[in-house]
Amino acid sequence: MAAEKASRPAGSALARDGTAAEDSPFRRRWSWRTRMGVVLAGRAIALVLRLLYATLRVQWADPAGVIPALRRGEGAIFAFWHDGLVLVPLLPLRAYPGLRLAVMLSWHRDAEIAAQAVARFGVRAVRGSSTRGWLGGLRGLLAAHERGETIVVVPDGPRGPRHQAKDGVVQLARATGLPVVAVGAAARGARRLGSWDRMQIPRPFTRVAYVLSAPVRLARDEPTAAGVARVQAALDEAARAAGAAAGGG
Repeated sequence: MAAEKASRPAGSALARDGTAAEDSPFRRRWSWRTRMGVVLAGRAIALVLRLLYATLRVQWADPAGVIPALRRGEGAIFAFWHDGLVLVPLLPLRAYPGLRLAVMLSWHRDAEIAAQAVARFGVRAVRGSSTRGWLGGLRGLLAAHERGETIVVVPDGPRGPRHQAKDGVVQLARATGLPVVAVGAAARGARRLGSWDRMQIPRPFTRVAYVLSAPVRLARDEPTAAGVARVQAALDEAARAAGAAAGGG
């Protein structure tokens, strides 16, 4: 192990799944300056988020008792819309301490910066997406499930269309046998970025609300389109309820 560490170039980033930056054909092309910049940017963002999170008023609704079920050892897949990703680390940090999350992020530099940031809140990042490395990402999520972590997916990522679920979440639910729980996350008066997802950035001292849906159980013989439609409906309703609870987030 010591020899392995010594062989890594300075500034190489280590993925939360134990894969070094140079082990990936994607990251292997990066210069050491790029790798160092990604790590430093991730740390800076994590610091800013930690300061921001400390000011927020957090409330949540879990009418179906999802969190008690997780604590009893039952599993679930949490589904967020892409515009709520900034609020994902706040879930185990403030709403449900002790919750261990694993989220799949796509293979590009901004996602790697995000992975470095969320790692500092105990959120494991698994690499892969519907357009790049899906099978590797699926294996990583299955491994996370075996470790007892709660899987987080973003059904409209990595590039949209915004708030339109894709069939990857249904495939993952079938592979794991886990139900899908839609998580609505909204901040009152959040700033919206000009990105495709209109990412929401909560303002300091504002209210943040989470709403967890009842588990959506997907049968193996259920048509994929029908399963996607049910997940879509649950996400839409959870987002609406969270926005109302936050006060128009």
